This record gives sequence, C-alpha cells and structure tokens, in this order.
Amino acid sequence: MYKAPCCRLSGLVGSTVKQKLVHSVPRWNQTARSLIQLHRREPSNLSTYQHLCFLKRQYVAKNNSELHQRAIPKQTPIPPIVDERDHGVETQVDRIPTIDAVVTGPVPHVEGVTTETQPEIYPTTTDVVAEKDSVSHTVSDEAPHVHVETDEAREARLDRQWKQLKFEAALLPDIYAKLAKIKLTALVVTTAAAGYAMAPVPFDPFIFFVSSLGTGLASCCANSINQYFEVPFDSNMNRTKNRPLVRGQISPLHAVSFALACGVPGIALLTLAVNPLTGFLGALNIFLYTCCYTPLKRLSITNTWVGALVGAIPPIMGWTAATGCLEPGALLLGGLLYSWQFPHFNALSWNLREDYSRGGYRMMSVTHPGMCKRVALRHSLGLIGLSTLAPALDVTLWTFPIISLPINVYISYLAFRFYHKGDRSSARKLFFCSLWHLPMLLLLALTCKKPRRDQEDAAASPLALQS
Repeated sequence: MYKAPCCRLSGLVGSTVKQKLVHSVPRWNQTARSLIQLHRREPSNLSTYQHLCFLKRQYVAKNNSELHQRAIPKQTPIPPIVDERDHGVETQVDRIPTIDAVVTGPVPHVEGVTTETQPEIYPTTTDVVAEKDSVSHTVSDEAPHVHVETDEAREARLDRQWKQLKFEAALLPDIYAKLAKIKLTALVVTTAAAGYAMAPVPFDPFIFFVSSLGTGLASCCANSINQYFEVPFDSNMNRTKNRPLVRGQISPLHAVSFALACGVPGIALLTLAVNPLTGFLGALNIFLYTCCYTPLKRLSITNTWVGALVGAIPPIMGWTAATGCLEPGALLLGGLLYSWQFPHFNALSWNLREDYSRGGYRMMSVTHPGMCKRVALRHSLGLIGLSTLAPALDVTLWTFPIISLPINVYISYLAFRFYHKGDRSSARKLFFCSLWHLPMLLLLALTCKKPRRDQEDAAASPLALQS
C-alpha cells in the first residue's frame, strides 16, 4: 500500500536525472574536444614540474615522444645587410668601415671656404649600392695583414682555458692530503687524543695509537665524501676552486674508492680493536657529516649546529676508547668543543660571506648576520661556565677554572668586539684567537687533570703506614 508512491517517486527522480545527463553529455564532449585541441595547439600551457614552487631545479615534461619546455624566445638580431626595393629593382647596402686618410700634400681649395678655416676632409662610412645587373669590385694591391701567434702567447691562452689534466702518480700524496683535508683531520685526531688522555684510566699506548688511527681514517673518509658531493659548488668559490676533484686531478670514482679505503678499515679498527661503542660513534660521525651537514649547508642555517655536533664527537670517542663507556666527563669535553666551534666558525665565515653566497650555501653570516654575531658571543661566554663545571664533575681540579679564566675572558672580549662592530678586522682577530685558544684550553685541562682513585689510594697508603 505504501510501496506504490515510493516506486513512482523513485521513477520520477530517475527520469529527471536521466534527462539532465542526456542533455549534459554533448556539452561535456564539446569541452573535452576543446581541451584536446588546446593541448595540440599549445602543449606548453599545461602544468609541468617547473610550475611547482618547492622544486628548485628545471625539469622538462615529455608528451607524445617530444620534449617541451618553456623558454624565453630569442630576440632576432638586426641583420647588417639592408635590402631596399626601388621600382622593383632590389638593391643591397653594405657597410664599409672607416679608413683614416693621411694628408701629405696641401689641402685642396674649396670654393667659399678659406684655407685657414677649411676643415680637414676624411672619408666616412660609405653606402655602396650594388644593382643586380651591375656590381663593381675594387681589388686592393695591398697584402692582407696576417696575425702570427707566438708560442708564448699560445701557451698563455691555453692556460686560461679549460683543459684536461694529466694524471701523475707522483702527485698522489699531495692529492690525497687535500682530499682528506689533512689539517682538519689533524685537529680531529688531536681532540680525540685529548679525550683519551683526560679519561681516568691507565694509559695504554696500543689502544691510544689504534683509536687515534681509526679516528683519523674516519675523518679522511668523511672529508673525501664531502668533497665528492660538493664539486659543482666548490667550483664557484675562490677558497675551494683548487680542490683535486674540481680541477679534475683525480676521477670521482678514484675519490670514492679512497674514501672507502679509509672509512672501512677505520671503523673496523675502532670496533674490533678498541670497542663497539667507539666504532659506533665513528660511523655516526661519518653519517652526520656526509648525509646531514653536507646537504643542510644549502638548505638551512641549522647546518652550523649539526657541524658543531660533528666536531664535538671526537673527544667523546677518545674518552670511550679509554673507558669503554659514556661518562659525564666525556660529555663535558664534547661540550667544550661544541661551544668553541661557534666563535671559530662564525668568525671564519664572516669574511667568506661572498664566497658562501656565490656557492649557494646558507650560512648564518650570509642569511642571518645578527644571529651569527650573537651566537658567537653566547658560546664564548659558555666556555667560562663549562670550564667552571669541570671540577664539579671530578674531571679536573679547582685550579682549572682559575687558570683558564684569562684565555676564556679574552676570547669573550674579542667575541664582544665582533658582536659590537661586525667588521672584517674584528672577525679576523676572533678567528686567529680561536686557533690557539683550543689547544691552550686542552693543555690546561690536562695539567689540572684530577688524579685517578688508584693513584690517590697508592699515595695515601705510605702515609697510613708511617702513622
């Protein structure tokens, strides 16, 4: 009894929808044909990967086995030959360069002009009209001038051009040293050795040598991979344009092979001959430097904090190589290296802003100059607090904060001048101060190292026997 009205209502709605669909199908077909014709006429109007804002590189879309890319049409140059048409006869006008005439005789008299005021007559650019049926040719008897290039000039010209460098085996030690950034690697090994020496355990020469060697090999691996990734950007910077990969002294495959030849034995030595914790920290440092710090240099200013973390790990590796565990003293040494790197690197990058900008690196000195100066001052003052914390963690004696206070105050003073002035001179002074500040700070910490418990017990036992 109630089903009949429902069936009628559903049939009415169905017929109405069907009629609308039947009327709309031709319009849809016409719209689809219009879009297809528009695509065939101008396929470049469609959205391609180039229109996406988050992609920085140019991409090309492939449609119908043809490549289409948006490009600014090249302007048609104005031809030097002008065609003129006069009464159906085509004429051609050529430009003849000006020839300076040398007047050797008296100036010819021109009617109406006196000799004193008569201007000198020089031939100017002449328009020579050549008809199709009659063309005049003037042949000069003077021999053409031929420029002969000397051997010295040719050598100088070729030196200024790109040329393929020949591989020389005698230069390999120097190339490997540049590829591994030997000075930076030496600093890394020094900080790792300082961490081993500060650990409260007996000194083991074998473990010390193996841990230093493994840390150096890991640093060589990370620096080589870093240069492999940054070849296109290093070529734009004056500071890095002479690196081996940029100059083509070795192939990229050779550089990667050298990195693997350093990294694999280095991590194996740290893991098998020292302890797994030190090997893990070495592998982590390679990963952070190559896969985090290197790409972040072109993306965000956070690369400076990641780079400071990379520099703080080597002294922790030295401590763990000696003790086999992470202790507050290891983290304190890592904190000293972490804070020291900000006044050191920020002062260095301040005078290299043009180079970093040319290479496309997002450094604090380029994008946030005010923050660059503030961070350098903040971490310089932080060195004073970390030095005061060392005796509280039983790493050094209480004399260490006192004798390290002058050098910490001096670097903080230079950082304050850099923050206040922000010129090249103040940045240079802060950078050179940081070069001797770190070894001096580590040396003072080593001289004020707190004696081990076994040494204290051994010193206390004779006193107990005498009493």
